[in-house]
Amino acid sequence: MQLSDNFILREFACKDGSDEVKVHPNLVVMLQMIRDHFGAPVSISSAYRTESHNAKIGGAKNSAHKKGMAADIRVKGVKPAEVAEYADYLGAGGIGRYHTFTHVDVWGAMRRWKG
Repeated sequence: MQLSDNFILREFACKDGSDEVKVHPNLVVMLQMIRDHFGAPVSISSAYRTESHNAKIGGAKNSAHKKGMAADIRVKGVKPAEVAEYADYLGAGGIGRYHTFTHVDVWGAMRRWKG
């Protein structure tokens, strides 16, 4: 199922293989804006997580991933810090700057961290 110009539903699926997929429309809009801004593919390493999968991988107990409101992404040819800066400009709720990827979410108040 096509969600935007460049994203399909299965990209947001939990890595545990479950059928249920939650994805908030604002997350799709934000990722599409990031894709359009950088003009480069955005790969999603983690988006929706079931309760059990989130616990198994050590995710935060109240993770936005469990609500379908977060994604860990890489933008081809763009440093995670640059992605984080643009996500901040877009007004992302949570932004985590990691060495190899950027966490962005559309849940709640602004939170910023380095992993």
